[in-house]
This record gives sequence, C-alpha cells and structure tokens, in this order.
Amino acid sequence: MAKPDAWRFDPEAYRFTTSIDTRFQDVDTMGHINNVAISGIFETARIRFHHHLGRHPQEQGVRWLVAAVSLNFIEEAHFPYPFEVRCAIGHIGRTSWTISSAGFQKGVCVATCDTTVVTHGAEGRRTIDETLREAMEMNFIRQPQ
Repeated sequence: MAKPDAWRFDPEAYRFTTSIDTRFQDVDTMGHINNVAISGIFETARIRFHHHLGRHPQEQGVRWLVAAVSLNFIEEAHFPYPFEVRCAIGHIGRTSWTISSAGFQKGVCVATCDTTVVTHGAEGRRTIDETLREAMEMNFIRQPQ
C-alpha cells in the first residue's frame, strides 16, 4: 500500500479536531498502541465529527452505515499521550461521503483513516439531504492547490 500524500500529515488540512485519551489497555506487547485500539480511536472521532455536522440521522428515520474503512499506520503511537484526531469531508456523493481523518501524537501524524459512510432509510439508500450536504461542504478538506 502506498504511503498517503504528504498533505494528509498537515493538521491544517482538516476542519474538525477532537482529543481522545489513550489507555494502558491499548498497549500491545511491543509497547505501543495496538492497531485495533487505533481503529477504535478513529471510530470515536468519526462519531464526534458526525455530531459536529448537525442533527443526528435517527431523528429523520435515517441510518448512516459504514461501507469501508482504510487505515494507514504511519508511526508508532504510545501511551499515555492523547490522540489529536483531525477530520474533514474528503468526498461527497449522492448517497455516501468519505471522512478523511489523521491522528496526531505530540504534533506528529501517526495514522490516517478514510471512512466511507452510506445513508440508508427504510426504503434503502437515501439521498443526502441538503442541510447535511451544506454542513459537509463547510467541513470539506483543505487540499493544497
């Protein structure tokens, strides 16, 4: 797998920031935060980012389902340092979007994560509503020109 583009390691590329504490139980036998724990950290950040975007989808009879996750482990992560996770919208489609995230410890990018989410209702896939689309557009990733 190719290393992510260098701009992905720039905290300023992302619109939303949240801090998540690491736990001693996240440490593996090699002495660093294990990959399953890092996946959970990105999951928590994704949920916080979705709440940042506005209304919870269940209030509208909609479910947001994770369709794909791509994680890149860049550097070792360590306890007890918190993860600063930065998130932004990387892509918006008709019924799905991608959240691009990067996790930092002590100012260094240790991992990136891209999560594709699909919106679903009782009748199947649903088009992203305009209010949510506007919130996503305001949180679009800042790529270099």
